[in-house]
Amino acid sequence: MSAPERIPPRSLTPPAPAELLALGELTVRGRVREASNAVLYCTVEYEGHSAPCVYKPVAGERPLWDFPDGTLAQREVAAYEISEATGWGLVPPTVLRDGPYGQGMCQLWVEVETATDGPDGADGGPDGDGSAETGGAELLALVEGDEPGPGWKAVGYAEVGEGRTALLVHADDVRLRRLAVLDAVINNGDRKGGHLLPAAGGRLYAIDHGVTFNADDKLRTLLWGWAGEPLPDDVLEVLRRLAGELADGGPLSARLAELITGAEIEALRARVAALLRTGKHPEPSGQWPAIPWPPV
Repeated sequence: MSAPERIPPRSLTPPAPAELLALGELTVRGRVREASNAVLYCTVEYEGHSAPCVYKPVAGERPLWDFPDGTLAQREVAAYEISEATGWGLVPPTVLRDGPYGQGMCQLWVEVETATDGPDGADGGPDGDGSAETGGAELLALVEGDEPGPGWKAVGYAEVGEGRTALLVHADDVRLRRLAVLDAVINNGDRKGGHLLPAAGGRLYAIDHGVTFNADDKLRTLLWGWAGEPLPDDVLEVLRRLAGELADGGPLSARLAELITGAEIEALRARVAALLRTGKHPEPSGQWPAIPWPPV
């Protein structure tokens, strides 16, 4: 009679998400086929604890003309590092590690909460002062007319077929506003609606940050609703703290130096300094398409 299989002991204290992602065993369960690069849905297990995650191997990255080959995974991790430094927690835990197909980015999977109301809904909408949090997935919408309505910010007009246009709006939501600032800091060249993940408990996460940190202005986003408006005082305080943490020789700069180039770190510092100097949300430069395509 063979000996019974030994079951590894389960740690009583769950590991931190980043530790679980970095040290756990990755098992590929499937592929997200809608993605332009290789995106693998996996589970990660460590000391008896497991979680779903996404694994994007460097080997599966599609080359881009304006970014060095094989660097998108590092940029995803750098975006997480900046998100954590702000304290806003907008990017899911993300690490760089080896996996079944080589080195890549590994990110905690986020379950999305479904929408309950749109801009005309009776409940749960923002109150229009930029401090509210919408429920469900009420973050983007197309509306008739020329005004966004209370609690919404206008982005621009979009064609909706048969020669008709509609006004694209996003919620006047504190989480989206912080994300708009984060995107300006990391120079996000591809903030689409499908990258916004409203989660349980009122949390908002944002994903897909491979096209970031370019030294040239690449900001393309659907979150232009606050363009040119003054930054809130709490955001300015976060940016002042971030500027200090980005100082040469600090731990954050040292970590970023492992992920992006020296020129890109200098450009990052310059963007933070510009936001503090102007005290305003950035506006489209006119030298680069302001909205990504497709927008979703």
